[in-house]
Amino acid sequence: MRQQLWLSAHRCVFWEEEKALIVSDLHFGKTGHFRKAGIAVPQAVYKEDLQRLVHLIQYFQPKQLIVVGDLFHSHQNKELELFQRWRYDFAGLPIHLVKGNHDILHASWYRQCDIHVADEELQIGNFRFRHDLDEIGPGSSQYFFSGHIHPGVRIRGAAKQSLSFPCFYFAKDFCVLPAFSRFTGIALVQPDFEENVFAIVNDHIVQLQ
Repeated sequence: MRQQLWLSAHRCVFWEEEKALIVSDLHFGKTGHFRKAGIAVPQAVYKEDLQRLVHLIQYFQPKQLIVVGDLFHSHQNKELELFQRWRYDFAGLPIHLVKGNHDILHASWYRQCDIHVADEELQIGNFRFRHDLDEIGPGSSQYFFSGHIHPGVRIRGAAKQSLSFPCFYFAKDFCVLPAFSRFTGIALVQPDFEENVFAIVNDHIVQLQ
């Protein structure tokens, strides 16, 4: 059955049939982790990401939030206390987390925040959600959503200049989501001819040919 997916330049997908907002690699707490290590990163970076998520929830009015890994960045710090207060404001919104390599908080913390955790994979209908695609074999009859690599694409101009942008990467059997957090790098992807890439350029979605 055909499914309707809406791509947002704010680095998320809205799955209309399930009323689900899909995001990956939020890395909440990352700026706090850097500051604890003595690296001066303003907390405004984290607050902007969290406020962007609030805006998306208010706009799409989802019935569930699916996080395809790396909701948090590392061990608990003061920024996660801000997340807890945010969670209480959206207590009625179910959150499903497919654990990523950075999601290392104790299980009790997720329970306290009423986050439903899948250790490796979440399946809803014919869609499967997994943080890292490395362990997926060929020939699957279902479609995967993943994150982890923070996909990006390089766009070259007429004067030989080039810029790199985060992107949504759609292949035949899977989609790799851009990192939701803007405080991340990107890994350039090399799509095949029949694959689709949607770059996020100046808060607009641009499909590359």
